Amino acid sequence: MIDPSLKMQLTSVLNRMDFTKILIEQPYEYKSIFLHRIQPDQQNARFFPAVIVSDQLATQIATRRLSKKQLVDMLDCRDKVVIGKSCIVNCFHRSSVEWKKVNATITSITELAANVSVSELIQVPTIYPIENSSYQLLTGHRRFFAMVYVYGVNGAAHFKVYNQKPSLPRTKQFQENASREDLPQYGKLQAFNEAMQELETLSTMQQLNKNKGLTVRETASLLGISMGAFDNYNVLTRYPAVIEAYQNGNSIPFIAMKKIVLTEEQRFRKKYCLTVLNADHRRAINKIIQNQLNNPTPSTRLEKKKRYRLGTVECPKLMKFILTENLLALESGVDWSQINWEDSKTVNEAFENVVNYIKEQKIK
Repeated sequence: MIDPSLKMQLTSVLNRMDFTKILIEQPYEYKSIFLHRIQPDQQNARFFPAVIVSDQLATQIATRRLSKKQLVDMLDCRDKVVIGKSCIVNCFHRSSVEWKKVNATITSITELAANVSVSELIQVPTIYPIENSSYQLLTGHRRFFAMVYVYGVNGAAHFKVYNQKPSLPRTKQFQENASREDLPQYGKLQAFNEAMQELETLSTMQQLNKNKGLTVRETASLLGISMGAFDNYNVLTRYPAVIEAYQNGNSIPFIAMKKIVLTEEQRFRKKYCLTVLNADHRRAINKIIQNQLNNPTPSTRLEKKKRYRLGTVECPKLMKFILTENLLALESGVDWSQINWEDSKTVNEAFENVVNYIKEQKIK
């Protein structure tokens, strides 16, 4: 949800600078900060419900002096993750979808922690000050949790510290995460939606100040993505069924999912002779996509395209021979009756063998 004061804040900022500089002209410095002074952003798409424990309790957990049941009773951490120095415990129910998703995140955190323990991070997390001399984590949640795992809450680490909360924090978060290949697809789409809410507010304020809102190209530029990527995100966030599918563990690549969405839209337009889709139409399409993703048919499952390669023929005599002779009748050593013509690799290898036979025996 957008901060109610965002409009007022953006109005003040736009009176001082052009909108294109909002994400650039933000003073910061690099500091070493104790980890216990930093709190994760629970609204961030990269956040997972963690309970950060003291170094003393972390030692007890790491040395198995406490059972998981004792831990859950003590910390009230059911359906959360307990993390501290050298310990991280998934307290979700093992049969739940969340347990599997959180476990994947835990694996990525411990792998990153192994790197943190032997080398410095190239890109440190970013934070900004809040009340009581504490800091709010802006970007780098996975890196932050890896630091907690390695150093404990009494440890210190380097951070990029903004002088104050950035004007467009969700947009900042999206900028960093958009190009990351290792991040969950659901998190990326959620982050895009949150960033777009901020930029729509910015566009409204720009409209009031300059009588001109943000163009699509300007919006994509502020997000730090290409126009093509912007279009992909727009299509994928058009229907709740797509986001729900990724939230529930669907792993279809974005480009393939986009094709599903556009195909269903095209079919719907053609079926009802429509040129423009209204809200009711989109709700109907959403149900179609939801059913398709929940009950995939062979036609909707992605199959790797079969590619048959004939190669490059540089000799005119060889080309003439291939085009005029019956290759299957040659005694080339290939048993064509045993060839699986649906297996492109097998067919390609057979053809290559025949060509080599022709070069050696027929074309000299």
